[in-house]
Amino acid sequence: MTERNALLAIHLGALLFGLSGIFGKLAATTPNMIAGGRALFAVIALALAALLWRSRNAVRPSLRQMASLALGGLLLGTHWVTFFESVKVSSVAIATLGFASFPAFTVVLEGLLFRERTRPDEFAMVGVVCVGLILVTPEFSLDSGATVGLLWAVLSGFLFALLSLLNRASTRGLDPVKAALYQNVTVLLCFLPLAWPMLPSVRPLDWLWLAMLGIFCTGLAHSLFVASLRVLKARTTAVIFALEPVYGILFAWWLFSEQPTLRMLAGGVLIVGAIFVSARMAR
Repeated sequence: MTERNALLAIHLGALLFGLSGIFGKLAATTPNMIAGGRALFAVIALALAALLWRSRNAVRPSLRQMASLALGGLLLGTHWVTFFESVKVSSVAIATLGFASFPAFTVVLEGLLFRERTRPDEFAMVGVVCVGLILVTPEFSLDSGATVGLLWAVLSGFLFALLSLLNRASTRGLDPVKAALYQNVTVLLCFLPLAWPMLPSVRPLDWLWLAMLGIFCTGLAHSLFVASLRVLKARTTAVIFALEPVYGILFAWWLFSEQPTLRMLAGGVLIVGAIFVSARMAR
């Protein structure tokens, strides 16, 4: 893969990740069913990707790593449920921007768990993201769907930050696609009992949206991400992934007429801008 193709791949991956909220909104079923269905199709897609992109240098996971992957699967599934709950009770824009707070959580948790020195610009990024989150919701009241949705989305971002740090600490030397496959198998096994009662009520069209989530927004997006990392630096991909909320908001605006207010746009600009600038400075 050339550098140009890698850049195209990572942009496509960011676009596909940004579409997760769109397909979750279109699927007229519960967040538990969405998580279970997404995991089902993701397992199929990632199993095929693991066969196509075999890594000769990958090692077999130890028992400790398998336990960490299982815990990662629990975090991943819970992250999905909280994110799609946010989409259902508020909007794609609020859910996407709330989830976009995860780099701020990552910075704080890295300093606490890994005893790493936090740079001044990273502290500034956390502060700007907090201000952006305050602007995203029109009012702070638990009677407001926007506020409840934002809280679910921020919890989703926190869980994803924990997942990222767990993967950093426990998946060294493992094939990234296979690690994602193991985690999605865990999600499937955990959420299948919760999703089972909903199976008769799932419409054929909803299965299409779940398939799009699992195959494209999980399997293909993750594979493109891994493939591009073989050419691009991780910090370069982080800059591009700052565009993920932008893609989600634009498609929600186009498909669902979820027109963001000026206040929400200002908050979104602060959140995305802070992540983008922080990633550029780190690079």
